[in-house]
This record gives sequence, C-alpha cells and structure tokens, in this order.
Amino acid sequence: MNTQPYRRRLLAALVASAIAPSVSLANPPGHEGVGEARHDHDRARNAFQQGEVRPIAEILRGVADAVPGEVIEVELERENWLGERRWVYEIKLIAPDGRVLEVLVDGPTAEIIAVEED
Repeated sequence: MNTQPYRRRLLAALVASAIAPSVSLANPPGHEGVGEARHDHDRARNAFQQGEVRPIAEILRGVADAVPGEVIEVELERENWLGERRWVYEIKLIAPDGRVLEVLVDGPTAEIIAVEED
C-alpha cells in the first residue's frame, strides 16, 4: 500500500499547524496554574519568530528520514536537557511494527536527541 499521499497530507496539516501552533509547553517555575495553557501557543510562536526553534516542517522531515512511522502527536516543550533549558520537540509516532515511539528533537538544531518506546 502506498502511504505517500497520506504522509503528504499529514505533513501538510502539520506544517499548517506551524503557522498557528497548538502545542504543549511546560509551565515555567512560578507560572503553574489555570489559564497557562492558553498562552502556550503564543510562547511557541514567539520561540519560532525569535529563531529559538527550527520550523516544524524541517523537524518532521528529519524525523521521517530517520525514524519510519506515522506521526500521531507533536509537542514543543521547554525542558532541562544536559544541564540547560532547551526547547525540545516531542514527536510521537506509530512505527511500522505497531510500537508507539517518542522522538525527542532539539528545537534549536533539529538534531534527534533520543528515540524512546512510549
């Protein structure tokens, strides 16, 4: 079965979401609480506009080349990684063998930093 048309539609939908991202961001210390989620996409957009993260289309191309599967979820979170706060894309996908994988991608460099079974 040729999945290329489906993958292209999925990629197009995800790229469109980059224009108005709907992502999950970890609340910074001191900002926990109700109402923070509505500001998440503003912070993600600002991170992209300030050049702090690579475009989601670039991230998804790199993941598709390195880890086969169908993307089912994308999140952008601010995390402590190797001793510093970094933007990390968390891409969940279903591998061809049915396993759910989480691919962690460094937001500023687009480098895959981990692939974990979810």
